[in-house]
Amino acid sequence: MFILLGSLFIFLLIGVPVAYALGLASVAYFMLESPAAVGFVVQRFFAGINNYPLVSLPFFILMGLVMNTGGITRRLLDLSMFFVGRFKGGLGHVNVVASMIFGGISGSSASDTASIGAVLIPEMEMRGYPIEVAAGITVASSTMGMIIPPSVPMIIYAIAAEESIGQLFLGGIIPGIMVGLTQMLVIAYLAHRRGYPTEFIPFTLKAAWKELINALPVLVMPIMIVGSVVFGFVTPTETAGSAVVYGLIIGFFLVGLSVIRELPAAMRQAIIMSAKIMMIIAFSQVFITVLALERVPNQISDFISGFGLEPTGFILLTALLILLAGTFIDVSPAILLLTPVLLPVAQKMGISGVHFGVVMISGLAVGACTPPVGNCLNVCAAITRLPIGRIFLGATPFLMANVVVLFLICVFPQLVLWIPGMMFGH
Repeated sequence: MFILLGSLFIFLLIGVPVAYALGLASVAYFMLESPAAVGFVVQRFFAGINNYPLVSLPFFILMGLVMNTGGITRRLLDLSMFFVGRFKGGLGHVNVVASMIFGGISGSSASDTASIGAVLIPEMEMRGYPIEVAAGITVASSTMGMIIPPSVPMIIYAIAAEESIGQLFLGGIIPGIMVGLTQMLVIAYLAHRRGYPTEFIPFTLKAAWKELINALPVLVMPIMIVGSVVFGFVTPTETAGSAVVYGLIIGFFLVGLSVIRELPAAMRQAIIMSAKIMMIIAFSQVFITVLALERVPNQISDFISGFGLEPTGFILLTALLILLAGTFIDVSPAILLLTPVLLPVAQKMGISGVHFGVVMISGLAVGACTPPVGNCLNVCAAITRLPIGRIFLGATPFLMANVVVLFLICVFPQLVLWIPGMMFGH
């Protein structure tokens, strides 16, 4: 146990990437504890990625990238501007609503940050928003990309926890919408205090209908993706592949041949991103096997049981741990490291794996926006050329809305379980 965790800490400290640190720590354990069994590392490595649902990952990633190049962002921004731009702090509300809808398409917070930030941050700055506030709203609102279905981190958790992808997708709907609404409340408060502008847009039913029709091909997509997975019409892999084709078709009609020309670059990026995730999954399976051999989940379960915590107390403590872990570990490795350790304890206490998963991803979404590792912060810093500390300060009031929602879904699990319960009858 000491060899495993000690070597992992040392490898991470000297800057070894997380995937390789997990693998090297596992090799170090076998070399010192049981050299004859070191070949087991290779066996578990391949077993870790020999999992059919993993095939859906590159397709979901590619789908988000195709959406970025297919003229989707502009349609979403126009729709959001028409309906919420007329309120005080209009562009801030547009940012959140566009992220909410985009989160139901791309499944990635980083894609959300890049697509919406590139358009809205310069626009908000010109309209009198401090650039750190514009960047902060963009980063914080992008967290909905991980929570609102479809979601790549939810697929990774579903594989690690052997939970239903469809139920997890449904479980993220209410928390994701709550994050958006609470962030809009913060924007409304700050807009009235600081005098952020209102975008004057005349409202007519004819104009509203036109905006809805223009955005309809885009708005149909999340319903198509989530509905087909939930009702079992097709597998998640088939859904993701179909969504890529659908994205190319609507992209062709919106922006023409440019979406086809940019497809090879999008595929290359999807392959690289998928390979990184696959390596983490493969080596994490080796690491998890060693944890099981050392009975680490059982020891943690016994340790926590000694405190006599109720399920609510345990899930709140877990949420705090997830927030801390998300600050230092990226989302995918954090899911694969924490799930096999904490989920068995949660299940012993009667906590649903779906509830636990949505809590974990909601907590890690905050971590994606906190320094030093925060992926969304780094994407936004590349767009704005601001230091990540300054962006984080701008995002803090809006991330507090995420923390409030995280607390609520810990205390009231039905916020997560109500829709899956209605659809699946339990």
